[in-house]
Amino acid sequence: MKHFADRLADATLAKGAPICAGIDPRPEWIPASFFEQARLIHGPTPAAVRAAVRDFCLEVLVLVQPFVPAIKPQVAFFEALGPEGMADFAAICARACELGLLVIADVKRGDIGSTAEAYGQSLFGSTRIHDIEMPSLNVDAATVNAYLGADGVVPFIDRAHSHGGGIYILARTSNPGSAEFQQLELRQGGALVDEVARKISAWGQASIGACGYSDVGAVVGATHADAAARMRALMPHTPFLVPGWGAQGGAAETVRACFDAKGGGAIVNSSRGVMHAYAAGPLKAYGEARWREAVSEAAQTFHAEIAALVRG
Repeated sequence: MKHFADRLADATLAKGAPICAGIDPRPEWIPASFFEQARLIHGPTPAAVRAAVRDFCLEVLVLVQPFVPAIKPQVAFFEALGPEGMADFAAICARACELGLLVIADVKRGDIGSTAEAYGQSLFGSTRIHDIEMPSLNVDAATVNAYLGADGVVPFIDRAHSHGGGIYILARTSNPGSAEFQQLELRQGGALVDEVARKISAWGQASIGACGYSDVGAVVGATHADAAARMRALMPHTPFLVPGWGAQGGAAETVRACFDAKGGGAIVNSSRGVMHAYAAGPLKAYGEARWREAVSEAAQTFHAEIAALVRG
């Protein structure tokens, strides 16, 4: 399969903006009509809740598809629905693939050796066990936590690379408490996140695509203006996944610093600001009756904002 960074570059060019729609379904923000319809079919059961969430997400995919090259489904919201929630997560990933969208699974996995290999098998390609083909989520990329060091990361890199996939390793994240560890000063100078960035860059050197970027990426939040430019300088061939736009207060100047001089090398994510635009995003005035219009308009606005940002 074609190199992940090259596939992402092609998809971004086709859609006209380096953006990603986060799929973070919060039941309290899903229109009541989905739950009403699901209860008619499943009764007052957990299956009804799962069906409502799944059906809402599937509709969101269709609404954002004209504007985004990729989606980023967050596994936690599906795991919270019970053991069968992973089946719904898989259904969202499969439907996105059918729609021609790349899937970046936001799972933030990280563990040692054989466990990391098992996580990798669950995400990319398929595995034969006793001559039986076992499927995976078959996503295009996934987020990974590097806290355990190389032996917790390399199995993900190897598995993803062998199936044309990519990974995004947590570097400078967008949450308010990120500096607690990431900005710890090291004895030799610099911060902990600087050393993580250097490792990410080194891990990706052997797998740089024709577009000039590796299939080993980094998560760099849109909320820390002081860090984005430094991360780009430390990781010149590393593609960035940039969360924090919209609801988390990501600033335009910070996001622009995540891109290279030609406007390449990063993809910006917006979650609640798009999929929950009528409930928690910028289009609350639309109300539940116009939720589809709100999602579509929010995606279109997001597209225009980031396209203009990288051109400027």
